[in-house]
Amino acid sequence: MQLQLPERQEFFGVQLQPLVVKKLLGAPACEFSDRVVDLNLIDPVYDSLWNQLAEQNSFEERVTVFSRWMEKKIPECQSREKLVNDFLSVVGQHAVSVTTLAGSLCYSPRQLSRKMIEATGMNTEEILLYKKYLHAVHLIHHTDLSLTKIAYQSHFSDQSHFIKSFKSFAHMTPGEYKAARTHVKGHIYENVR
Repeated sequence: MQLQLPERQEFFGVQLQPLVVKKLLGAPACEFSDRVVDLNLIDPVYDSLWNQLAEQNSFEERVTVFSRWMEKKIPECQSREKLVNDFLSVVGQHAVSVTTLAGSLCYSPRQLSRKMIEATGMNTEEILLYKKYLHAVHLIHHTDLSLTKIAYQSHFSDQSHFIKSFKSFAHMTPGEYKAARTHVKGHIYENVR
């Protein structure tokens, strides 16, 4: 991810797939949810990586350094792990049933739920609900659709379910979120002093 900021500031971030987090950090991704973690406390090797990234002059150079580092650090994922990572990372795919999803990923529904809990801290049904929420956030930021149409296109059963689910993830209603959104997806304006 690259975010250009004023006065030549630049943000370089990396979004890792949940099963990669477990291989890389030795703990499930859910352990890092909503937390800021100093990776140097986990492994001092991250300080060296940070220095290598800071020495680069462009976003593309940083991506190259990070990609090479990841290739050395993480063994190749198994094909079923790739399927799970792809499902978790791809926008959409929220309008499927647990049974259909489990079959497409070559797991039983129970095995898939255990795999999802291990990777994300959420079971398969919660993941599907979360993906509906993410789809709704995407539509709020990139369309002028009404919230009713967004709920429908995100496959929520009704407006009440949409509001309740959205609020459980965003801690605000879809209407409050829409009013506070900025041009950066997932970012909202807040009254901060």
